Amino acid sequence: MRILFIGDVFGQAGRKAVESILPKLRQREKIDFVIANAENIAHGKGISPSTVKSLYESGVDVITTGNHAFDREESLALYQQDKRILRPANFSKKCPGSGLGIYEVYSGVTVGVINLIGRVHMAPANCPFEKVDEILMETKTSCDIVIVDMHAEASSESRAMGWYLDGRVGAVVGSHTHVPTADEEVLPKGTAYITDAGMTGPYRSIIGIEIEVALNRFLMGMRSPIQPAKEDIRMYSVLMDIEESNGRARSIQRLCEKLNDSV
Repeated sequence: MRILFIGDVFGQAGRKAVESILPKLRQREKIDFVIANAENIAHGKGISPSTVKSLYESGVDVITTGNHAFDREESLALYQQDKRILRPANFSKKCPGSGLGIYEVYSGVTVGVINLIGRVHMAPANCPFEKVDEILMETKTSCDIVIVDMHAEASSESRAMGWYLDGRVGAVVGSHTHVPTADEEVLPKGTAYITDAGMTGPYRSIIGIEIEVALNRFLMGMRSPIQPAKEDIRMYSVLMDIEESNGRARSIQRLCEKLNDSV
């Protein structure tokens, strides 16, 4: 099975990239299943019904999130109503939604998607290592392939999760930093891994935000409203081939597709 994971979709520019690039990429690469982290899709912070709809219409099958999952009040109902939208599984059980989704891709073949969040330099959350053990114990006979989105600030925590799950899941893909890493590999026991898939959005920016606005945060400590940037739009993703018979990865490839225009 060919599975694509799209790095954090940021704002209008990120949506435009997915809308313009994904349909052709999905056809060209014969992709069976698409996961996109989209916690920043609505003006750079959170999700909304209209922005989620645009991803589905472009060919995204499942949406994962992270620390900005609940930043918009209108998103709360989405997590309760739409099983294709996930929030970190190691958030409190009282939070709406789920951190696990199981999807039938084609007849008799299922993919489980687990959304986790790190704890290093992040808001409080339960232990992602203990939570993923719990989930895998519960789902070990119900998924042919398991993909994990490890939404983490610290590269060491993401890498630790990759090694912890090597041989137990098909892939561990990092998200959150908006900076693509060059360490994609298939670990010794068959788990595809990358520390961060990168961002889908405007790269003439500071992690998606207009440069001057972001600089003021550092220079003057001003927490001004997010202003998404508009130029140098790219879609970063990783393409993985996963063996259906044993759930192990054959390959992982980092992709970068660029748009020639801005928003």
